[in-house]
Parts: sequence; structure tokens; C-alpha cells
Amino acid sequence: MNAAYKGVKTQRRLLVVINPYGGLGKAMSLFKHKVEPILDAARCAYKVVRTEHSGHALKIASEISPDEIDVVVSVSGDGILHELINGFAQHKEPLKALRIPIAPIPAGSGNGMSLNLLGIKDGQDVAAAALNVIKGRPMSIDVLSILQSGKRSLSFLGQSVGLMADLPLNTEHLRWMGSHRFMYGYLRRLLMPKAYRFSISVKTGMADKSAMLEALQEYTSSAPHYEAPQLEELPENMTALPPLRYANDTEGWTTFEDPILYLYAGKGPYVSRDLMQFPVSVPNDGMVDLFIRGTQSRTEMLKSIDGAEKGATFWQNNAHYLKTSAYRVRPLQEEGNLAIDGERFPFGEYYAEVHRGLATVLSMSGRYAVDVDLQPPKSV
Repeated sequence: MNAAYKGVKTQRRLLVVINPYGGLGKAMSLFKHKVEPILDAARCAYKVVRTEHSGHALKIASEISPDEIDVVVSVSGDGILHELINGFAQHKEPLKALRIPIAPIPAGSGNGMSLNLLGIKDGQDVAAAALNVIKGRPMSIDVLSILQSGKRSLSFLGQSVGLMADLPLNTEHLRWMGSHRFMYGYLRRLLMPKAYRFSISVKTGMADKSAMLEALQEYTSSAPHYEAPQLEELPENMTALPPLRYANDTEGWTTFEDPILYLYAGKGPYVSRDLMQFPVSVPNDGMVDLFIRGTQSRTEMLKSIDGAEKGATFWQNNAHYLKTSAYRVRPLQEEGNLAIDGERFPFGEYYAEVHRGLATVLSMSGRYAVDVDLQPPKSV
């Protein structure tokens, strides 16, 4: 037993949060038949809570007792993870709450975090995810503060405007299709391509793709990175989130205002099984990967699908791929969608800033379980 769980606490105390309505609506069945037997075999002590309405998981996380829970298990998609992290942020001791590891059991439409933690082969496997619950080790991950109209929230996965916001939000009625609804929405948009107008300001970071690739190779060849090498300075009393460093900063920004197809910013290579949008993303480097896609013809949009699941969009022309610690988006049009971690937010101006290693998940490998082969094509 000790050898099998070397360096890992056994018989963990779990809070299992199940969204019975998410994705295909099979979360409760998946837990009872595939996850619960594994937890019982590992002699875990767990309490199961079923969410009853939107925001329920947020309330649960905001009232949690950090000293009584080893892991919070989410049986759902990425939406419940978003609620849990924001619930921790509203806790009376948010920094202590954010150190509680979250472990996703994939039961939603996108399951982006699960794909990144377990890999494309096991990212939809609930048994593999359950094994991560009992044997994974805490790993620090970056999250972003999202500031909009004076209200602050946290994002762990992605922020998007333009086409990539339309896809999850305009296909919510097709959740029964699972992750296929995103591809369906993309193909429908091929029939009616459009341009979007935004003013996008990016804090100076990294724009050299070859340098990004070298940094990724160095990272993956080194020892596992369960803890962020250098967490940002945090308040000692644990009762407040870290301050925003660049919200009022006016130096060292680059602004883009050309028409675009979409902006997508995120942490973690995969946003769905069909799209590795951020192939050089790592869990806790203090940077968010930012992809700004210029306008495309129908033919170009169709070609962009080829190799998207392996990160091929990284090298494509007519796109900016940047790493940054902060960015701002201001719409130059009246209507549109804003998606944060796949959830609908009010369409309007927002500011985003990275907090290095602020939240915690469980990982078997100490890095994203993603194999990336990003050799530049000969035409580049």
C-alpha cells in the first residue's frame, strides 16, 4: 500500500459535487457505477452533493471548511469547476480555500481541464479521472482575474470573444450532442462568415513562437512542476485575493484594432477534444496564451480545421499567438458574446490578469498530460 501511494495521502476526505443536469445528463449514473466503486476500494471518506441550480456549487465552495476536506471532486464539465474556483475566491479565507485541490470527473460537453490533466486518451475516461482523485498530487495552476464593470471574478480555462464565444454560447440548446456541438456550430458559421471589431491591448510578453517552443521543450524535459517555481507575493492574512498589478498601468502595452474572427485566451492546451488551441501553455508559468485570429474566407476557415486537434493553428498565418501577464478587450461593436470558461458573461469591456499558481488541481504527472509535436511546417 505504501509503495502504491508513495508521497500521496491515502484514504482522502472528499467533497463530491455532482451536476446532474450538465452535458448529457449522465453524471449521477457515471458516479454511481464507475467512480464510487473506485473511491470505496481506496477507502476514501466522501460526501456527495448534487447541485440544484446555477450558482449552487459556488455557494458550496464559499462555505467549505478547508481543514476538513482534502480534495473537491467535480462530476460535471468545466462550468462547475468555474463555480468552485469562484466560490473559493469568495471564501472568508480565499487563499487557503484555493489551496484545496480540485479533481474533475469528465461528465460535461467540453471537459477541457480533464483533457489537459489526463491527456487526449484518458481525458474522457471517468475511471482514469477517479484514479487521479485517489493518487494524484496537488499541482499549482495559474488563474486569471477578470475585471468587468467593477466586478472581479476568476477564470481557470479560457476567455473568448467573436466566433469562439459564439460556438459554446449559441449551441447551448444542443448539449445533448456533447462536444460535437462545437464543430457543428463552426461548420454552420462557415455559411455565414463575419468579422468582429474589438480594441485589444496586450501587456508586453512573448511573441516569438520558436522561443515559446524551446521554453516548452525545456519545461517538459525537466522534473515535474507540482508547485509554481515562484508564487507571486500574497497577503499574509489569507483574507483577500492578490492585488491587481497592471489594471491602472499605461506603460508597455500593444494594441490591435483590425477586424478579427475571434480572440481566445487560455490556460491549458486543449479547450475540447477537437481543438488544441494553446499547445505551448503550461500550468504555472504566470502567463496566459493569447490567440488572435484575423478574418478568413470560407476556404481558409475550412482549412483551419485540419490538424487543429494537434495544435496546428499555432503556425498558421493571419494570426497572432502571444504569451502575456495581462490584457484588455474593448468591443467596437454593440452586440456580441463573451465566454469565460465556457460560461456567458455580459458583453462589454473587460480586463484580465494572471495570478501565478493561485489555484490547485490534482495531477499524476506534475504537468499537462499532453504530447505536443510542433515542428514548423516547411512553408513557415
